[in-house]
Amino acid sequence: MRVLLVEDDVSIAIVITAALEAEGFAVTGCDSIAERDRLLATRDFAVLVTDVMLTDGDGIVGLPAIRERHPAMPIIVLSAQNTLDTAVRATDTGAFEYFPKPFDIDELARTVRQAAGSSVSGIDEVSDEPATQGLPLVGRSASMQVVYRMITRVLRNDLTVLVLGESGTGKELVAEAIHQLGQRRDGPFVAVNTAAIPADLIESELFGHERGAFTGAVARHIGKFEQANGGTLFLDEIGDMPMQAQTRLLRALQSGSIRRVGGRDEIKVDVRIIAATNKDLEPMIAVGQFREDLFYRLNVVPINMPPLRERTDDIEALARHFFQLAAGEGLPRHQLSPDGAELLSRQPWRGNVRELKNFIYRAALLARDDVIDADVLGPLLAQPLRDSGGGGEGDGPSLDAAVVSWLADNAPRPGMVYDAALAAFELPLFAQVLRETGGNQLKAAQILGINRNTLRKRLGELSLDPEGFSRRG
Repeated sequence: MRVLLVEDDVSIAIVITAALEAEGFAVTGCDSIAERDRLLATRDFAVLVTDVMLTDGDGIVGLPAIRERHPAMPIIVLSAQNTLDTAVRATDTGAFEYFPKPFDIDELARTVRQAAGSSVSGIDEVSDEPATQGLPLVGRSASMQVVYRMITRVLRNDLTVLVLGESGTGKELVAEAIHQLGQRRDGPFVAVNTAAIPADLIESELFGHERGAFTGAVARHIGKFEQANGGTLFLDEIGDMPMQAQTRLLRALQSGSIRRVGGRDEIKVDVRIIAATNKDLEPMIAVGQFREDLFYRLNVVPINMPPLRERTDDIEALARHFFQLAAGEGLPRHQLSPDGAELLSRQPWRGNVRELKNFIYRAALLARDDVIDADVLGPLLAQPLRDSGGGGEGDGPSLDAAVVSWLADNAPRPGMVYDAALAAFELPLFAQVLRETGGNQLKAAQILGINRNTLRKRLGELSLDPEGFSRRG
């Protein structure tokens, strides 16, 4: 069988040719788009292996036309660009496989052998809209290449995805990327943090409730499943979901329908589920804290997000990216010096990418120099995020730092910042006061210094049920 290799790096071409010839392939090589097209017009090839950046242009651009003319010839794409954008563009052409450089030559040879024996005529039609602008994932490290390749494998299907990784590694960004690039991009993307919802309210939050279903249910509430109909529902921190809610979630996944709390009608929903957790679910299954059958329903395609300490090569690119984001949100514009980038790369970042992002926003806010170097970053890294005004032993994170962190993580649309911040502050504030008062609304209103009717109205709007905080037994 003959393979066409399009590669303008002579040393790489020699290595690939030797490996493929050792597998019994006859290899024809070239280094340009023009020569590639001439060869394809005059000969038949079992497999096309092509680089992206060639001497006369972008090797991906013409691949859809090649697939139309040679529908039975698998295409394998190689690239040194190593971004999610490149991986998605390669996948959108219907490529059999995508290999970021450097790659394992033995794995490439095995893949060419598999491709030569396959038929690609049944691959879905190529999308005209790559929709790769504004993707939130940044990094070209080897561990992120694995993530990108997994993402591209789930874009043309609705398989359930379970994103695993430590807090702050970017699990929600993976879910957003799958939604933005996938076939449900025109539908809603609805995210819900199951750990942030009181146990007694989570079923109402997910499935909705009818008026009068419980105390405080003053009107019908449409749950997250219905809100996400036609799109993607992202269930974050799924390991913290109560067992009763797990049972109802499993039933919804099995039947494709939900029933509102207090309702009788089965409501069909069409949603793609992406779940995420920072917990190891298998030990939780062993002790009865997580349903095994639900785990298998969710763990169809696992994607493991690497901690930042395993992708230190990405820290400089991430830091520069966050400085640009901060400037776009009105903070002072800064440049990062090489020694500043090197200092950041040596930090532990136990909070992963989230901690790095919040620190960069803090540096953008506080630094006075246009170019931020190690001398500027050193004191900021040594300064803990503590309230500078209290001085007591029990001082916690300052409210200023919390606001900067919240804005960095959420970035509401212009004109919506006040309302979004108020809602984000009210929910945990009211929940904590209700927790402290055991759900007693009169005491809670007195502590807050607001009218009881005002409290009751806001609790209804926030879907907070005081009975969920009552102290029993």
